[in-house]
Amino acid sequence: MKDMHHDAKIIINNVLAENMPQAAVVKALQDYNFGARVHLVAIGKAAWTMANAASEFLGDKVIKGIAITKYDHANGEIPNVTIYEAGHPVPDANTVSATQQVLAMVADLSADDEVLFLVSGGGSALFEAPQDGVSLDELAALTGQMLASGADIVEMNMIRKRLSRVKAGRFAEICAPAKIFAVVLSDVLGDRLDTIASRPDAPDMSTAEDSIAVVNKYNLQQTTRQQELLMLETPKQLDNAETVITGSVRSLCDTAAKSAKELGYNPYVLTTTLGCEAAEAGRFLAAIASCVANGRTAFTRPAAIIAGGETVVNLKGSGKGGRNQELTLSAATGISGLADVVLFALGSDGTDGPTDAAGGIVDGHTLSRLKEKGLNIDEILNNNDAYHGLQAIDGLIITGPTGTNVNDVAVVLVE
Repeated sequence: MKDMHHDAKIIINNVLAENMPQAAVVKALQDYNFGARVHLVAIGKAAWTMANAASEFLGDKVIKGIAITKYDHANGEIPNVTIYEAGHPVPDANTVSATQQVLAMVADLSADDEVLFLVSGGGSALFEAPQDGVSLDELAALTGQMLASGADIVEMNMIRKRLSRVKAGRFAEICAPAKIFAVVLSDVLGDRLDTIASRPDAPDMSTAEDSIAVVNKYNLQQTTRQQELLMLETPKQLDNAETVITGSVRSLCDTAAKSAKELGYNPYVLTTTLGCEAAEAGRFLAAIASCVANGRTAFTRPAAIIAGGETVVNLKGSGKGGRNQELTLSAATGISGLADVVLFALGSDGTDGPTDAAGGIVDGHTLSRLKEKGLNIDEILNNNDAYHGLQAIDGLIITGPTGTNVNDVAVVLVE
């Protein structure tokens, strides 16, 4: 009989270990011929890891650099690179201050200079210079509205681009005539280039009309100045930027499938674009698990059902949690009583929402263990308090910051 919790830990460890950005960054840099004057800018949750890999590869060619990452995501000094930590998912004063340092560094570059731009998920919040007439508090409030509404990353970035002096290709315009070579870890489903970190170095595919539609869809409250800025178009063409995508959620799913197969499971990748509400995804995966466990599907047992992507949470309560924790706990009722099912979901960056957990893991006994502790799963989920629910039954996945960020992966193991 398989120890599926042990197998889950092995899959989790392999997924994280094999999707670290160091090798991917070096591979991208090997194919590019850099000049002698390289200015390094790294933004996102994986900024430190990417900057460190680039620094080790390029050495003295990096004459100056700045890396901006999330709090507690830096891991020591990097030669010629100044490291800043700032707010995520809502930008703070450190975000704006660090971004100003970047703008000062690239303000007077010539055609002989190059900017190595290392981009990972979270970069949209961590690299920000609000447009004139937009305060940081207003920007934070609008970001908070979108997070609470359940807006997806594409929709959120449509709005944030138009309120920023660096997003949607505007940073590339500031760097001109210097050329930008961008190495990107994608956390956006489908790898849409203009959405990853609101792409400061890429032309914007969205329109003012698109942004207004997002405002109306979620009934976002705006100031008069914000309304004016949303009507302005963003750069649609740039001639000084080149981009290479080095990692995405597809690699997470491929690694999970390979690891599961090595452990004796038949792997099935359902999708790499899971983007619905977290609770819905949890219930859907639980339904699949139940059918597999009862022999009512074409999947061959033992099976590993894999789904990659990034779900959203529509906040209704005041609890603590993240999308992966909510997904897993929402699945617990559907797999209750099944002795041969384990389900887990985690964010590849090691943090799930505003928590120290990467995600959660549940099985057929989760619901009964919650009841034994006097906890009601519906009350927990209605309060968006999956963190404390999972914590009570040792169901949190804690990895610490991983140094990468390529979306989330959910896996259902059925013996």
